[in-house]
Order: sequence, then structure tokens, then C-alpha cells
Amino acid sequence: MGLMDKIFGTYSDRELKRIFPIADQVDALEDEYRKLSDAELKSKTDEFKKRIADGESTDDILPEAFSTVREAAWRVLGQRHFRTQIIGGIVLHQGRISEMKTGEGKTLVSTLPVYLNALEGKGVHVVTVNDYLAKRDSEWMGKIYLFLGLTVGLVVHGIANEDRISAYQCDVTYATNNELGFDYLRDNMVIYKKDMVQRDLSYAIVDEVDSILVDEARTPLIISGQGDKSTELYGRANSFAKALKAKVFAQSDDKDDYETLDEDYIVDEKAKSVSLTSKGITRAESFFNVDNLSDMENIAISHHINQAIRAHGIMKRDIDYVVKDGEIIIVDEFTGRMMFGRRYSDGLHQAIEAKEGVKVERESMTLATITFQNFFRMYTKLAGMTGTAQTEETEFQTIYGLDVICIPTNKPIMRIDENDSIYKTEAGKFRAVIQEIEKAHSEGQPVLIGTISIEKSELLSNQLKRSGVKHEVLNAKFHEREAEIIAQAGKYGAVTIATNMAGRGTDIMLGGNAEYMAKHEMKKDGYLDEIISAATAHYDTDDEVITEARAKYKSYYDKFDAEVQIEKQKVIDAGGLYIIGTERHESRRIDNQLRGRAGRQGDPGITRFYISFEDDLMRLFASDRMMKIVETMGISEDDAIEHSMLSNAIENAQKRVEGNNFNIRKNVLQFDDVNNQQREVIYKQRRQVLNGENLKEQYMKMIEGVIESKLAAFCGEQNPENWDWDGIKSYFGAVFVDASKLAYSADELDELSPNEFKETITEEAIQKYEGKEEELGEEHMREIE
Repeated sequence: MGLMDKIFGTYSDRELKRIFPIADQVDALEDEYRKLSDAELKSKTDEFKKRIADGESTDDILPEAFSTVREAAWRVLGQRHFRTQIIGGIVLHQGRISEMKTGEGKTLVSTLPVYLNALEGKGVHVVTVNDYLAKRDSEWMGKIYLFLGLTVGLVVHGIANEDRISAYQCDVTYATNNELGFDYLRDNMVIYKKDMVQRDLSYAIVDEVDSILVDEARTPLIISGQGDKSTELYGRANSFAKALKAKVFAQSDDKDDYETLDEDYIVDEKAKSVSLTSKGITRAESFFNVDNLSDMENIAISHHINQAIRAHGIMKRDIDYVVKDGEIIIVDEFTGRMMFGRRYSDGLHQAIEAKEGVKVERESMTLATITFQNFFRMYTKLAGMTGTAQTEETEFQTIYGLDVICIPTNKPIMRIDENDSIYKTEAGKFRAVIQEIEKAHSEGQPVLIGTISIEKSELLSNQLKRSGVKHEVLNAKFHEREAEIIAQAGKYGAVTIATNMAGRGTDIMLGGNAEYMAKHEMKKDGYLDEIISAATAHYDTDDEVITEARAKYKSYYDKFDAEVQIEKQKVIDAGGLYIIGTERHESRRIDNQLRGRAGRQGDPGITRFYISFEDDLMRLFASDRMMKIVETMGISEDDAIEHSMLSNAIENAQKRVEGNNFNIRKNVLQFDDVNNQQREVIYKQRRQVLNGENLKEQYMKMIEGVIESKLAAFCGEQNPENWDWDGIKSYFGAVFVDASKLAYSADELDELSPNEFKETITEEAIQKYEGKEEELGEEHMREIE
């Protein structure tokens, strides 16, 4: 914290002071609203809608609307909004990002601004990172909206078009970011208005806003069709790349002169780039039997070679992608999740398919595309919530015009964040990590170990097996058991290894999670997955099978909840959840997400990161001066270093990488901004057509524009005798005017000017058009337009 922040408070502190009086108004109404009957509480919705119709703003009715939701949530769900949640809801209503720590109840917070803004009747979108969360939250929080007389819709992958249309017409719609974006693109490709599903984009609250608006912003949404290019060249390029020798550089400025290198291509790990050396170019020309690889006719070969050596030199299996069921699946570098349906562009995906020996799919042809930045900027009002947004505040402000407000926690944070332990080598670091895990495990303290790749999680798992420590592994290969694994990470003596922890959607509860224990017991009893899902869902039902399953689930839940409370105290006595990070991520935000898994709602906990100078971040981005200082200290592999100078250097390295990544995303946006200008014009015209608007005026302008551009081509000379009369008669005589009216005598040509000729052609064309309209009728002509 800087000196000015210490004196005047942070930006969040100053903004919160303006919000506290509004929260006071909500608190003051609580007793009054508690006395209302259900019918009186429900009638508030119609009252608010009428007041808005009569000219009051949503700001005017905020305290009353928030009090209504607070009381409804207590009656329907048995949950009451804390004061900090009221504050978070006000921030969201104001169109800002509400940063709330893990376990502070962001899902419940969103109900306040969602209800308030839904009263305007324009539709509110709640955006989640996956279908599971969208479905869960629409059923769970949807009970509040339904109780208060609002409609709730759900948009997930695979639902029918009619269901999408009805979901978007609801007051509140839960959907994933991908479905929203793709529906927007599909709406602008339909032939008939009845096939459009979305209405105007009014207000959206984005859950895990940093994951959706920052992490996923580098990959645009693309609707594609099948391309017709052959895949044979990918196989040849891969055969060539396999035979090459690579020279790997950690830093781009370490490179020798390309001419003197004995290797065929170089790999720059820091810039993530590859390029052929002189020797490699010569080998390529020989292999593909071409004289000069740089010639324009060889550009396709050159491109395929570059993607092949990139696939071999940069893209690593079980880090950047996994091979599953004969397919290459991208792994999200920020969340560790598999990104089904996404493909690397520009032929890189095909190059990896060739490298891994799976079927090489044809390149696709882009039909429609948009970035998440440009899509979400189309909402009239946008807000977001997450546990970690502060480090990306500049990006949120620059790209989206969103500021970040840090909401205080409901209970003081008791978690202890230890200094980083830094080791000379990776082997020394992992030995220290294993020792620390064994020590905590022997005391019954649950441990969650964060790794930044599948490869590292499996390496650590193998070492723990040799040590005899029972543990669970959560990475992209085991994503099916994700929620179940993470739910039990807080049990007494539990050890869990996980890749990046973003957006898991499941709280780690000390002592274990009774909900998942009850589900597991029902599976053992033979209940089918869909019945278990219905038993734990939040919708109303008269189905006897589901009612019986819900009773069974409740009996198991109550039993396990009693056991969990006893075990929770044992975990608290052991020190709470211990978070161990085995490497610093490129983004401080991902590290903060891992840290935030401990210490929810005032629970005790401890976090520590273990780092080595062989880690990618240190190897590629730490300063040479720091490395030299460590070398002169003469420390051994197993000695830990803890020094503020080193911690600051690590943070500075992360800031540099974050800056680089921000620039990459900004470049993606700048390229898409060019597309976006064209997209807005074309899509606007398409909507005018679909809405049956009268396009005659635009059509007349188009006619004039075509005539002007064609005359510029045919009448380049000042002297009419030298104009391209054959071209004029051929083009204009076919459609615009009768050919007989384009015959001029020598004397008439002497008097003819370009402007006069243009006016004549235009008048004739318009007259011909009007004649066609009389012949077909006005209604038919508008349809044809």
C-alpha cells in the first residue's frame, strides 16, 4: 500500500464510504419487511414495476427492492443476506466489479441487483463459466425470483431453439458466456426473424468475471464451416519437423548468430516463438524440392513448416493440451480445465494432430466471429463478481470501463500467508514440499497442493505414492470427478493435488462436505445419477420417486453433517486448510485464487508458495542480477531462501508477464475492432431487413453509389469521345437504362459533361425502378428489397 493510500484510504475505501449510507437504508427496513405477509411481499413486485413505469428510477427504489429480496431469500432458502452482501449487491447494481473473497456468498449477492434490474422488463443475464453452475444457480436462486413473481430462464448447450427463445424472454436468464456469444452470432446469420433467440442486451452480471473477461479474451468465438483444403501437407511437414534438431533459448537475447548455429531451428521459450536457421532452411528446400523457400509460391509450405516446428518446439502434451479419445483437447492455462470444442487457429491444431498421430481434421472456414470483449461491451450495463480482480483493474477499466471495488469480508480473515520458500533447484524444492506435506498429514491437517500443469501434478503424485501418503489428484485428465474431489479437500488428513483452482464452483469446507458424502452414499444404494441430481436440485416437484429420493438424501445429509461438525473442530485444532503452491503462476491473480481457497468465512488456514530458480517464471523472467546473487551465496539444493528482495523480484516478473498478456489481449481487441465496425453495419442492416423496415431510401443510395463507382471506371477521361462506350452500354444497358438512350451523336458528345451524364443515368434508373414497383406492387417490392 502506498503512502497516499495509507493517508486517504484506497479507492475502494473511499467508494465504500459513499455506499454505506445506502446499505444503512436497507438495514433500516429489515424489521418492517419481516412483518409483511407472503402475499404483501409478493405484491411489492407489481408495485415497483408501476413506480418505474411512472418515472422512478431503479436507484430510487433500491433500498425497498433489496429489502424485499433479503426477506424473500430468508423465507424461501433460509438464507439472509449479510450487510457485506448488501454492499456487494449495490456495487453490482452500479455497473462495477465486486471483488468478494471465496466463501462470501457471491451467488446470493447477485439476487439483489438481478431482481432490481429485472423490474424494468428488459431482461437480466447472469453469466456463469459452465453449464453446471448455470443450471444449479437458476434452480437454486430462481426460487427467490419465482416467489416474487418473476420468470427465470436457462440457456445451456444442446437445448432446442424454441427453448432458447422462451429462456431469453424471461425476466432473468442464466447462461454461459459461450452460449450467449454464439447465440448472438447465430442470430445474425438467420434468414427469418422468427429464428432469432435473443432480445437487446440490457444488463449482465458476469460470475468469475476475471476468468471470462480476461482469461478467455484471447480466444475469439468462431462459427465455422467445413473448409476444402487437403490435410496431406500437415503430414509431410510433421515428418520433416521430426527429423530436425532444435536449439532452445530461455531468453531471446541469448541467441547466437543464426548463420553459425549447427541446429535446424531455434525455440525462444520466453517469446514462445520458433524459426528455422540457415541450415534448417536449406534442409527444407531439399526435403520439399523447392529452389527458394521464401518465394511467394512456397508460402504455404513455409507456413506448414513453421506450424510443425511450433507444435514440436513450443506446444507440450499434458501442459498445453491432452490427447483424449483420439482428439487433441486444449487445456486452459489459467483454470487447468479441458476446453472442449475449441481449436487452435491458423493450422496449429492440425500440426499438433499430425505430431500426436491422431486424425488430422480439415481446416475450417470462418463464417462469423466476435471476441468476448466486443460482445460484452454491447450490454447497456455490465457488472461482474469474483474473488480476484484487483491485479487486473487497469485492464477492466481500459477495455470495459469497469472499476473494481473490494468488499470487506463478513468475518475477519484468520488465514496466515507465509513468505515464499525459494530453492536453487526444482528437485530440492519438491523434496521440501514432500517433507512439508508429510509433516502436516501426520498431524491431520488437510493439505491442498496447487500445480500449474498436469505434468507437475503427476510428478508430485508419484513422489507422494513413494512416500506412502494417500492423496487425490485433480487435473484435466480427471475433470469428471472435479466437484467431488475438491468438496472433500478440507477433510481431516486429506491431501489433494490440483491444477489451477479458478472457477471450480465448489467451496472447500473444513471437516468435509456433507452434500457430497450423502450423494456418494446414495450411489452405493443404487440410485441413478439423474435421480440423485433431482434429489439435490431446488425445483418443485410432485414426482413420488424424486420426493422419496429427497427424503433419503436429507436423512443421509443430516447424518453426515453431524459427523462433519465434529471433524471440522479437529481440522481447526490442526490449523485449518494448508495451501501449498508448488510454483508461481504467470498471473498473480491465479496465485491469489489458490490462496483464497483457505480461510473462508473466518476459518483458520495457512498458505505458502515453494519456488525454484528452475521454474519457468524464474528461468525466463527473473533478472540475471538476482541469479548471480544466489550463485555467490553458495547455498545447497535443500537450503531455503526467504528474502523480501527475492519476493519483490518474483512479483515484478509476474507484473511483466501480466503486462505482456494484457498487450496480447489488447492486440486481439484492436484487430477485432476493425471487424466490429463492419460487423455492426452489416448486422444492423440485416436486422432492418428481418424486422421488415422500409429499405427503399437505402436502396436508392445503393443505386446511386453503384452508378457513381462504375462511371468513375468507364469515364476516366475528360473527353466523352474517349470514354469506354462498349463497357457503358454493356453494363448500364443491361439493367439500368434502355440501350437506345445511350446513343449520342458527335455534336451531343461535345456538349456532354460527366455530371450531366451521371444525372441522366441515375434518373433513368430510378424511373425504371419505379416502373418495376408499379408492375409488382409496393408490398412485393419491399419484400424483394
